[in-house]
Amino acid sequence: MCLQAGKKLFQWSRTKSSAGEIVKQLTVPLREHAEPIVLLTPEQKREAVKVKIQEIERAKGQLPFFDMFMREHTYLRISLTEKCNFRCLYCMPAEGIPLKPKDKMLSNSEVLRLVKLFAAHGVDKVRLTGGEPTIRNDLVQIVEGISSTPGIKEVGITTNGLVLPRFLPKLKDAGLTKINISIDSLDREKFAKMTRRDGFDKVWKAIELARGYFPKVKLNVVVLKHQNENEIVDFVNLTKGRNLDIRFIEFMPFGGNEFKNDSFMSYREMLNLIVDKYGDAVIRLSDLPNDTTKAYKIDGFQGQFGFITSMSDHFCNTCNRLRITADGNLKVCLHGNSEVSLRDRIRCGDSDAKLSEVIQTAVDNKKARHAGMDALKNLPNRPMILIGG
Repeated sequence: MCLQAGKKLFQWSRTKSSAGEIVKQLTVPLREHAEPIVLLTPEQKREAVKVKIQEIERAKGQLPFFDMFMREHTYLRISLTEKCNFRCLYCMPAEGIPLKPKDKMLSNSEVLRLVKLFAAHGVDKVRLTGGEPTIRNDLVQIVEGISSTPGIKEVGITTNGLVLPRFLPKLKDAGLTKINISIDSLDREKFAKMTRRDGFDKVWKAIELARGYFPKVKLNVVVLKHQNENEIVDFVNLTKGRNLDIRFIEFMPFGGNEFKNDSFMSYREMLNLIVDKYGDAVIRLSDLPNDTTKAYKIDGFQGQFGFITSMSDHFCNTCNRLRITADGNLKVCLHGNSEVSLRDRIRCGDSDAKLSEVIQTAVDNKKARHAGMDALKNLPNRPMILIGG
């Protein structure tokens, strides 16, 4: 924030509406993206790709991973383990899941080889997930290896925070630049119900500790009706004196999480609750390119909040993400069930050039957008814990 002539000038672009106008906008019937996506003809696609290739060849660089809709993939999410010390309702069945043996998981060297390969093709942001990544005993070494890879600008981690304090100083020194901590309730009993574990105090300690290491800490909150929707305003209140970024995530159907429509709460419903509380103080922030979050803040509050709207208002047209599962499978879409094993290719001795071909072929087959919520409920897919989010 800066001052000029006695007036506040916000560094973000903002549109400020009255509470009534915001509510009116939110109560417009939700569009399910019925309008057709404008697709290039095959000839137009080839010409566009040809132009991009010529630009890259002039710069003597590797070709980025573009799909058929000209989306460039610069963000890689890697799951490091299928194991987790929580059993969250939306992530995995209460009884857990069958785990693959350790030799089926990507090794440290395999992870770093893939990161180097993707970085050569323009990926500059890597996020480590799980399962719970802090369970992996070589996590610090992996972060250090990724952060020292030429071309990588950001290394993030998504964690439940339960054992984070014991690793945090070393992770920061190793080059970790971003951190997201999952916490779905501020009520100890409800937290235990949603995670099926009693760990609230340790997670909150991790959040407070992380604030001392990073200028901004993101909190991931999966919202389920009849579970934690009455805490949405409480989470927003956390941003008053803390530089937190609260991300409310719509419940998504995955294998084994018993998704039900009456548990789903759209971001418009969530935002209405916040507008009812704060009225004209709710400010819409400008979204960054390729951002998955619709960002807001309360005027005068230090932090911000936003919504990840995968189900009610997808952002597939700007998707720049690729995912690698802990057992080494490439997923080009979180909600798709198409996978290709990079682990097997590596262990069969494939060169980097061959791996790049395999990856590009998978990216070429990425669809324009994922299926709708009702279709996803019936689509076979891994449980969230086996994907990594």
